This record gives sequence, structure tokens and C-alpha cells, in this order.
Amino acid sequence: MDAKSEALNSKTDLENERPSWDEYFMDIVDLVSKRSTCLRRKVGAVLVREKRILATGYNGPPTGITHCAEVGCLRDKLKIPSGERHELCRGLHAEQNALIQAALHGVTTKNATIYCTNHPCIICSKMIINSGINKIVYREEYRDKLAEEMLEEAGIEAKKI
Repeated sequence: MDAKSEALNSKTDLENERPSWDEYFMDIVDLVSKRSTCLRRKVGAVLVREKRILATGYNGPPTGITHCAEVGCLRDKLKIPSGERHELCRGLHAEQNALIQAALHGVTTKNATIYCTNHPCIICSKMIINSGINKIVYREEYRDKLAEEMLEEAGIEAKKI
């Protein structure tokens, strides 16, 4: 094999090993989710524009508030099923925390992509719509028909990988 062929094969091997941008950011989402103190589900979110991370977020209580891991899960105590009565929780969702971090630090989210472990709920979807985000990439379903309908009506692409 000549040097040119070897270089071409080496480049192809590297491309096969190298994650796509979506895979790369989803791997980061998985790492971010490990910071969660939620007892039910570890969720992470990463806001990205032009292949640059703008902000990250994971689900958990507001800054300075006791973590659910320390005081127990209010939703479990009240026997609230997943996907219902979001307001009865000490924590914020990962998407909410990423948006709040961007706002806190003066970072615009217009035309950004949000990478999430799960498809956003209706509350997060409404915030995503109003924040100017134009794409959602997620790994796991979180069945919320109204969220799906509103995101579609707003023209926001939601892509499962």
C-alpha cells in the first residue's frame, strides 16, 4: 500500500472512531446529568450554538436549597406519577436550569440547539419556544403529546438520537 492510500485509510479510521457533533454533545449531556440529585431520574441539558457550549443544566433544587437526596422526594411521598403535577417538586428541570444559567450570565439562546437526555416536558417546551432555540436533540422519550404538538407548531425540530 502506498503512502497516499495509507493516509486515506488512516483518515477513514479516524472518522469512524470520532463521534459526530450530536454524539459528542449527547456524551456531555450524560456527564452533566451525573450532577443531578433527583431520586427519580438523572437529567442533563446542554445549550449549544455553532458547536460551542453556551450553558449546561441538570435537574435539582434551586441554588442553596436542600437537595432531594437529603430530604426525600416530595413527589414520591405524595405518590405523584411521572409526567404529572410538575409544580409539586423541589427541583427544576435540566432544560430550565440551562436556560436560567444562560440568562444569569447574559448569554443569548437565540438560534441555539438544546441537547437533553429526555424529550422536554410541556413546561420546558414552552420555555424553549420562547427562548429562541430552534432545535432539540434528545436520547430518551418522555411522552408529552402537548409538548410535541407545540414544538411542531413553533417549527422547532426535535431529533431523537
